[in-house]
Formats: sequence, C-alpha cells, structure tokens
Amino acid sequence: MSISTNLGHATVNRIGYGAMQLAGPNVFGPPADPENAKAVLRHAVAAGVDHIDTAQIYGPDVVNDLIREALHPYPEGLVLATKVGGARDEHGGWVPSGEPDSLKRQVEENLRSLRVERLDLVNLRRFERDHPEAAHPALEDQLGALTELRDEGKIDMIGISSVTLETVKSAIDLVDVACVQNAYSVIDRTDEAIVDLCRERGIAFVPFFPLGSAFMGGPKRLAADEHVNFVARKHGVTASQVALAWLLARYERMLLIPGTGSIAHLDENLAVASIALDAEDLARLDKVAPIP
Repeated sequence: MSISTNLGHATVNRIGYGAMQLAGPNVFGPPADPENAKAVLRHAVAAGVDHIDTAQIYGPDVVNDLIREALHPYPEGLVLATKVGGARDEHGGWVPSGEPDSLKRQVEENLRSLRVERLDLVNLRRFERDHPEAAHPALEDQLGALTELRDEGKIDMIGISSVTLETVKSAIDLVDVACVQNAYSVIDRTDEAIVDLCRERGIAFVPFFPLGSAFMGGPKRLAADEHVNFVARKHGVTASQVALAWLLARYERMLLIPGTGSIAHLDENLAVASIALDAEDLARLDKVAPIP
C-alpha cells in the first residue's frame, strides 16, 4: 500500500483501520476471540496500516486494551486516533457525555488505557445530529477544553465527528481542525457540502459507514446495485471494494478506516489502494441511487 496523504500535519496511508468491530456484538463487551482480534491488529500494522481509529467507549475499554496488548510499544509513525464526547449506558446504548470536564476525563482514560503520554488525534464526537432538538454543550467550551489539553501536551491534533456543516464552519474558526469524521458513502452523500468544504480548506475527511449504514440496509443495497456491480465486474473486485475505491477517488485527502475482525477481509480492504477507477467508472457510479 503506497498511497498516502496528510492527516493534519501527519502523513499517513490513506487506508487505515477502524478498530470498533473488535469489541463484542453492538460494540459492547469483549470479542469472542481476543487473540484473533490482536492478530488482526498486528497484521494491519505489518501490512502498512499507520492510522488506527479507536475510542475508550468501544467496549467500553475493550478495544483500547486490545490495541495496547497487541501493539505496545507502538511502532514509530503509528497514528492513534480516538474520540471523546460519548458514553455507554448499562445496556450498551450510546449517550452524550460532552461537558468539558467529562471530555478531559475521557482523554485521561484514553491516555491510560493506550499507555501513551500524548494522543495523536482526538475527535470531538457531537450528538447534534442524533438528537437535534436537545440541548448540547457549547462547541466553544468543548473545543476550549481540548485546546487546554493540547497546550498541556496531552493531545497533538483535534478533529470533529458527527457534525453539521454549520458546526464544521464554526470549528474551523476556533481551532486547527485536523479532520472531519462523518457518515459518507456512494449511497449516502448527505454530507457532500462538508466534503466540499474540507476540499476547499485542505482538511482530511474520514468517512464512517463507508458502505452505508447497516442500520439502514446500506451494505445490502450496495451489493445489489446494478451500477456498482457493473464496475465491480469490470475490475474483477467486490462491490465493497468499488465503494471504497470511489471514496478514494472523491477527494485526495479522504482517509478510509474500514473495520473488520478478519485478516482476509482486512487484506481485501487494503487491496483497494490498487483499484484505479476511470472517468467512465465514476460516471457510472454517479447513477447509484442514494439511501432515502
């Protein structure tokens, strides 16, 4: 894997690894086979992955512990990105926890569990899109808390996640935003305006749900789409690989963090770097119907 770009001031390979799926079902509790999870992490790094996306709330605690057990002491150049702003309830539900003091506590928890003195990247996870009518902590106060930690040397870069276009614009005025992490795929282009803004400002965009949200049937729709399958047959690859290649072609600072608990699937994801979509392919994929 040779393609690389900038994530903030760091240079990383454009295909990283999202560690969320290493936890148990619904990202809650431990995996059935922790040794396999650690083997996947080691294989990812050996294959050239130098950007791993994680969070203390994955498990919770589980995924960070697996990363530390598998990879510490970390190889030089490995960027560990985490996120703060949320918590889990006793049933595994995702709940907001974005008050400044809570953000600082979550950063400290990530530092301890990953066993690092400084976090390479911390994404502020907002809940404004999950609960648009609810009251939310002020963005200025949240980013102010993270900036204080950055000034103390506990954070290197700051990103934002699950945010609206207006929040991205506000955040850019408040801090040096390293990346935006939002849902985006060939079948969910809701945030096209945010991608355009990132392109204009040279900010990395890290899409989650790169195959479309499973909760909305995204992967199944993707696999059944005639246009995606036409391009897949042409290149001799899978529909999922076409969807990931489309993201890489969309913007040169688009960074992928596909997750998997399978080494074979991991290798399939990394192979996307060698898929070159031409103008005809991209025109065909523009015909893909979005998820309603």
